[in-house]
Amino acid sequence: MKVEDSHPDALLKKRNRFKIYVCICMVWLPLLVTQLHAQCALNKTVFHAGEEISYDIYFKWRLLMLKAGQANFVMKRTPYKQQSSWNYNLIFQTNGVFDKIYKMRDTLECFFSPNHQLLFSSKRTTEGGRYQVENITFTNQGSKTRTHTHWYNPKSTRIDTTIVSDGCVYDMMAGVMFLRNINWKNIQQGKEFATKVAIGRDIVNMSFRYVGQAIVERNENLKYRTRHFYIDIYDDAFTQSKEAAEVWIGDDENHIPVKIKAKLKIGAAEVYYNSSANLQYPLTSRIEIPKR
Repeated sequence: MKVEDSHPDALLKKRNRFKIYVCICMVWLPLLVTQLHAQCALNKTVFHAGEEISYDIYFKWRLLMLKAGQANFVMKRTPYKQQSSWNYNLIFQTNGVFDKIYKMRDTLECFFSPNHQLLFSSKRTTEGGRYQVENITFTNQGSKTRTHTHWYNPKSTRIDTTIVSDGCVYDMMAGVMFLRNINWKNIQQGKEFATKVAIGRDIVNMSFRYVGQAIVERNENLKYRTRHFYIDIYDDAFTQSKEAAEVWIGDDENHIPVKIKAKLKIGAAEVYYNSSANLQYPLTSRIEIPKR
């Protein structure tokens, strides 16, 4: 691995942990099946332009369950450098008591080629009153991926780093389409996959393991049929790398993440599907039980 770094900054190694967990939960955990494909691209998708999905995010500690915020995901067609591309946009914001503790307003955005090869990602954050931007450009060079990260705030550049790594590398947003396009018919219980994701100046290794089918209950009248996966994340921000997080994907043709859970230093972050619009297929994984 070759690294070109013009702005070393050791303090960035200690980034905000809760933000990382939430990002990994929302866009991040879905990096599951990147290694199912020989190339960093995808030709068939289960979603289309105009799709919108919203999530509720909670912080859980012992018996305490607090709503930390919400996230909204939108997919559309938007030109990138005068070329046709797919655009994925995620807006996250805290609310309630978390706004008083640590207010966050984050916008994450990715651009992909028509066959979903990652081209560019941007993360614009306002957290604790501080604004910063992290842009990553991805260039596939045969069997390698070149990632250029430019992380800055209004006063200075914090990271300007290029890393050349073997295989496919993605950001937190880019894995959504891969996880959602997994072929349930070809996956067996215990199957594991490995992938890489760019976080700051690091390339973090992740491994994903299929557990099997499961039912997720939202209340006594609402359930979802899902596929359950464990995620191993090899980064020192997590209390443990083995089964650091879990994700439950709706078992219908939309493959929407229904529930996500990540273990924190204290407690856990939990993400739940709330609503959606303009899906390509009926949400048949949803099971509504009539009230008596």
